[in-house]
Amino acid sequence: MIDHTGIAVADFDKAKAFYDKAFAPLGASLLMMVPAEYTGGVKVGGYGRERPVFWLHEASPTGPGRHYAFTAKSRADVDAFYAAAIAAGGKDYGEPGPRPHYHKDYYAAFVYDPDGNNVEAVCHAAESA
Repeated sequence: MIDHTGIAVADFDKAKAFYDKAFAPLGASLLMMVPAEYTGGVKVGGYGRERPVFWLHEASPTGPGRHYAFTAKSRADVDAFYAAAIAAGGKDYGEPGPRPHYHKDYYAAFVYDPDGNNVEAVCHAAESA
């Protein structure tokens, strides 16, 4: 049902560096920067696979209480997301692993981004034999 969403970030360049690295294992990247003449000079950029669906805009308030989950194609991609996000300065909020209390095939990892948002990568595929 959701077509796209966005979050406020305190430091666009710092957030961009984080999401560039964290989203790479999920096959997503920065696809568009909105020209400054349309934003009043505010930095606005959209991430996605085929089209922008997750937007960053430099503003406040930012942070805690917001949760965003991104689809991973495999459990290995969840693991790679977590490693990349931690290496990019994210803070652990749940190492990669099964979360059977959500669903029997739910495999996810959680990190806090530089603004305190809870960012998750999740794979719903059954574990391969």
